[in-house]
Amino acid sequence: MKTLGKTKHAHFIGIGGIGMSGIAELLLNLGYSVSGSDLTETAVTRRLAALGGRIHIGHERRNVEGADVVVYSSAVRPDNPEILEAGERSIPVIPRAEMLAELMRLKYGIAVAGAHGKTTTTSMIASILTRGHLDPTVVIGGRLNIWGGSNAKPGRGDILLAEADESDGSFLALSPAIVVVTNIDREHMDHYGNMDAIRKTFVDFINKIPFYGTAMLCLDNEEIQGIIPRLRKKYVTYGLTSQADLKARDLQKEAIGTSFEVIFHNRSLGRITVEVPGDHNVLNALAAIAVSLELDMDIAVIRDGLKTLGGLERRFEVKGRKQDIVVMDDYGHHPTEIMATLKTARECWPERRIIVVFQPHRYTRTKELFDRFVISFNEADLLIITPIYPAGEKEIHGVSAEWLARGIKEHGHREVLTCRESDEILRALKSHVRPGDLVITLGAGNIGSVGKKFLDELGKEGSTP
Repeated sequence: MKTLGKTKHAHFIGIGGIGMSGIAELLLNLGYSVSGSDLTETAVTRRLAALGGRIHIGHERRNVEGADVVVYSSAVRPDNPEILEAGERSIPVIPRAEMLAELMRLKYGIAVAGAHGKTTTTSMIASILTRGHLDPTVVIGGRLNIWGGSNAKPGRGDILLAEADESDGSFLALSPAIVVVTNIDREHMDHYGNMDAIRKTFVDFINKIPFYGTAMLCLDNEEIQGIIPRLRKKYVTYGLTSQADLKARDLQKEAIGTSFEVIFHNRSLGRITVEVPGDHNVLNALAAIAVSLELDMDIAVIRDGLKTLGGLERRFEVKGRKQDIVVMDDYGHHPTEIMATLKTARECWPERRIIVVFQPHRYTRTKELFDRFVISFNEADLLIITPIYPAGEKEIHGVSAEWLARGIKEHGHREVLTCRESDEILRALKSHVRPGDLVITLGAGNIGSVGKKFLDELGKEGSTP
């Protein structure tokens, strides 16, 4: 990969974030000096330190010493002391997307955008490209088990594959040759304000691809259907609908996933199996297939790539089984994701009661999507709601776990509890969970640790909780 001019040292504010850490790790692997700061030490920051990054816990002006560029995440406020210090020192301060855009500019870029499914789709594409010996550079929004828990992989090939974060519109800085849009949904309303603004941003993103590029669009999503007349660049549609250019037919649910026949422009390409369950993952696989076909990859390579897909942390991840109790963890934090996860769980384990521990993510999201959250947990036999994970936001008066729980009960759910502390959650689980149950921790914050603690408790007791 070519160099970024005379830049030798990049400093990341919020380096522990999933999007920031991937780019930081990529730069470390490319030989750049990397430093960064975050509020707490985590497994992610420890990993970056082990790779040679200089990690600071807490934000202080002196942390930017020696940096040629300062990169910040969308969660960082403009009055952050490191941003202020960089400005006084005339050090360029750029958003994460701009750094990713510069790295992508040096390669053939593939960007995966959409409200849901980005990480799984990106990992599927990465698996196929790797199987086809294209050795892509990959920056992903989740930790992949086959990469040792990393969310970035340097490659020697010409392709850079990355997720495109639409949360603040900064993905418009990217200039990929191939774009995937998995779906458009009511999300990040604190930034966009209304759906028209979201639609326009995705239209601009797609129309920004070069004349030789292609957009892969999920036709099952009504919002994507709605923007198609406004597109000026080449696109390929995919989906379960018969109107899609690339579609799945004759879906057969299997113990480890789903198999289906792939139809492209009315021609059968044979059957493919994805070893992750749920119709939403069939759509993610179709997106990956569409990208691979655009790159002229053989269907046999595509089939093998999807079959050897490595597990993603926090994506329908089984954490363990004790006393005939299955404990799962999932990143789902938007109503659409929650309903898809619980529907899939019910299909995979129809005989088990489903106990959900949900940690709402951000006050703004909880408030804006309240009307959808209250009808998202119908598949849960028991729902436990924890305090809202703020993700750097200030508290909004009246928006709380208790408020959400009342709304869910008022919309017909019979079994909803709220718990304030980790110990209280564990006590509730030990009181209500019995052999044969499925426990799912849901949320984009730190709720995943609860499942491990519960498994540890089950292991200690050796009897029904």
